[in-house]
Formats: sequence, C-alpha cells, structure tokens
Amino acid sequence: MHRFLLVTLSCLVAAAVVMGVTALIARRLGKVSVVDIAWGLVFVVIAWVCTFFSPGARSLLLAVLVTVWGVRLAWHIRRRALGADEDPRYEKLLSAAPPEKRFGYAVRRVFVVQGLAAWVVSLPLQVAAAAGAKPLGWVAALGVALFVVGVGFEAIGDAQLARFKSDPANKGKIMDRGLWAWTRHPNYFGDAAVWWGLWVISAEVWPAVLTVFSPVIMTYFLAFATGARLLESEMSKRPGYSEYMQRTSMFFPRPPRQSA
Repeated sequence: MHRFLLVTLSCLVAAAVVMGVTALIARRLGKVSVVDIAWGLVFVVIAWVCTFFSPGARSLLLAVLVTVWGVRLAWHIRRRALGADEDPRYEKLLSAAPPEKRFGYAVRRVFVVQGLAAWVVSLPLQVAAAAGAKPLGWVAALGVALFVVGVGFEAIGDAQLARFKSDPANKGKIMDRGLWAWTRHPNYFGDAAVWWGLWVISAEVWPAVLTVFSPVIMTYFLAFATGARLLESEMSKRPGYSEYMQRTSMFFPRPPRQSA
C-alpha cells in the first residue's frame, strides 16, 4: 500500500504539473484548446513516472506504448489546430463566465478536470508499477495486439480523413470511405482499444485487474459523453449525415449496411 501511495501521488503531481504548464501556455496564447495537445502528453509523463518507480519490463513496455500513442496524438492535434481559432466547445464553455474570470474558470473546468481524468484513466499503469517487476506473459502479448489495433485505427483513420479534407472536390461531403465506412468514429474506437490493450498488459499482475473501471470510463466518454455523441450533435445537421448514420456503425466497426 505504501508503494502504491508513493506511485499514485507522484503521478497525480506529474499530471498537475503538466496541466499547470499547459494552462499558462493557454493563457499566453489565448486558446484553451491547447489542452487537447497536452492530453496525450500527460499520459506519457505519468507512464515514465511509473517506470521510474518500477523499472521492469512491464512498466517499460507500457511507457513505450503510451509514448507512441501520446506523442502521435499530440502531434496530430497540433498539426490540425495550427493557425485555427479557439475550439467552439471551449468557447461555449467559457461563455458561462465573465471575461475577467474566464482563466480561473477554465482552470477549474478544463485543466483540473482533464488532469484528474488522466490520473484516473492511467490507474492500471500505476497499480502495475506498484506491484513490482514481474515477468511478461501471453496475456501481455494479447494486450499489445489490442493496442496495435487501436493505434492502427486511430492513425489510419486520421490519415484518411486528412487526405479526404485536403481534396477541394470533397468540400461539404461526408467522409464515408476506408475505415470511416465501417465506423463513424475510427479514431475514438481506436483510442478505446488502446486503453483496453494497456489495461490487459497491466492486468496480468494482481491487483491491476481491479482497475477495469479505467478503460470502461474512457470508452464511455469516447462513445457516449464528450466524444462521438457530442460530435454527432453537430455533424447530424449536415446534409447526407443521417443517411451515413443509417448505413454505418456508430462506434464498433462492422461492414456497412447496404443502401435500400
């Protein structure tokens, strides 16, 4: 228990530092949306803090995998947001606060919340680190395979969408090709698969299996709370999107339904 408290409190401090620095950068730039870039990176920092306390094969594997996922995600979001205005989601959120109090409001409602969320979601890594260095087995191999599937869905889906948007002939059209023909949100599904894979790797050692609520929470938010559902509340207003919804799975991939 003492070891776990040391690991988890250190990870909490690490998350607070990353989000604190991000909040200062956001204030300087006048864009709260920079927190989206930090989202992947805060997990990278947490994973390496775990490795510091448990420099075994499992923690090292988890840190490397999280770094691959987090750095790719941060780079993708940075490139997508470069030169763009504030995200409408954050504009709507900050509109509830007076102009002179918006930074403090953003700190409480965005940076603190996301820092705590990252700490909770990363609990499988923390518990695995606290359990000490133990050999990797076939269960960890299954977790790596699931992680690879998740990163593949994210990276390929993002690349397909970026290529689609770069073609002027597709302006105003709905992206329904490639992975986007199998699921309306391959990036969100991939993100969920990544964290289920990391949990499987962690769950090979007791009592990390008990942290199953972490990938469940991540999947819930990606599919039903702040992820796919929130995005679709806006996308459903676009011409042709209702037909796309009828033939394409919302989250879990499956072959598209044939049009009548």
